[in-house]
Amino acid sequence: MKKYSKLIIAAIVALIFIGTFVFLWQKSQPKEVVYNEFTPKLDSIQKTTIITGKIEPRNEVNIKPQISGIISELLKEPGDYVNAGDVIAKVKVIPDMAQLSSAEMRVRLAEINLKQAQTDFEREQNLFNQKLVSADEFDKIKMSLSQAKHEKIAAQDALEVVRDGVSKSNAKASSTLIRSTISGIILDIPVKVGNSVILSNTFNDGTTIATVANMKDLIFRGNIDETEVGQLVNGMNMKITIGALQDLKFDAALEYVSPKAVESNGTNQFEIKAAVKLSEGGKIRAGYSANAEIVLAKADKVLTVPESAIEFSGDSTFVYVIKGAGKNKTYDRTYVETGLSDGVNIEIKKGVTTKDKVRGPEIIADDKEK
Repeated sequence: MKKYSKLIIAAIVALIFIGTFVFLWQKSQPKEVVYNEFTPKLDSIQKTTIITGKIEPRNEVNIKPQISGIISELLKEPGDYVNAGDVIAKVKVIPDMAQLSSAEMRVRLAEINLKQAQTDFEREQNLFNQKLVSADEFDKIKMSLSQAKHEKIAAQDALEVVRDGVSKSNAKASSTLIRSTISGIILDIPVKVGNSVILSNTFNDGTTIATVANMKDLIFRGNIDETEVGQLVNGMNMKITIGALQDLKFDAALEYVSPKAVESNGTNQFEIKAAVKLSEGGKIRAGYSANAEIVLAKADKVLTVPESAIEFSGDSTFVYVIKGAGKNKTYDRTYVETGLSDGVNIEIKKGVTTKDKVRGPEIIADDKEK
């Protein structure tokens, strides 16, 4: 029994040894190299680039007060449409005490001068009625009274402007009423009732009461790499896709390319602007992130092959044209003149025809199994 067991074990060991030897021998044998094969065909090629940016109104205006004070009332909200001249907010004036005191003093002096001018006029009128003074002298006194009356009105208006921000004579043009300077949509009102606001001057930009923009005139603003900017021409068409609105696409026309580059992430970028052509009823919000696809070059009905079939050697390009079939198949290295490429296919201007077949990259084991 032991003798048979030893024989069985020896047979198993021998089989394992022989199987291992056969496996290693098969693995060491050279495998047949199989390549993809392509037939040149007529097709259209276009080179495109994607530019990232955002949608912005062309005309966006910050509305600022012409007088300092406190917001007493807000009449509009973000999203409301306003016409030029519509009142957005009201400002309550906090008068400067020095200016207020000066204006009050001017009113008192004007009242005194008016009272004196009225007395002189009445006296002079009695004398004129008695023909004791000339008409020329009476006219002078009469003019002085008129000037005193106007000065009183002007002094009172000045006091009301300093104290209240508005006078009775110019109530419609009051600087306490903050009006929109353009027609459009209110994008933002960064102040609240009770906030202090200051007018714009040489020392500061002033407080922004509201931001208003014409949302019917939008532009796409983005940056393009310096390697591609040379292919841009004003008027080129672009396709705009908004990240938040994947189903909506808009056309745009390139209208501006910056003459100066700015450095971004180690590369030189040029700013571009394109006029967005809104479709009927299209509604876009300001600040949407967007991508613009622009065709840099295009070739229609040209001979093409996959770029993977091209061998690049210095400034020259070659393909391997297939000759023969089966085990007699050979590959003839042929010079070709290439043209436009879209990254997948490339234009062949000269060297092969649609009757030729060219060799592509080697088919690896995984591809063969598939």
